[in-house]
Amino acid sequence: MSNQSVWETCIVCEQLKDQGIRIYTKFLCIDCEKEIIRTDTNDPKYHFYLQQLKKIMNREIYS
Repeated sequence: MSNQSVWETCIVCEQLKDQGIRIYTKFLCIDCEKEIIRTDTNDPKYHFYLQQLKKIMNREIYS
């Protein structure tokens, strides 16, 4: 078994991270997950997070 980390791009912060969760076909880093949970729904950042999370439903078209 390998101990190498797999780095993926987070759909919210768009940075390469090695820890987080996969939702459907997208990756959400643990830092953004925690920040989303802590953010009040009246905070403007919360609306930004919602916009970024909508990327989960975007289908990628491969030709």
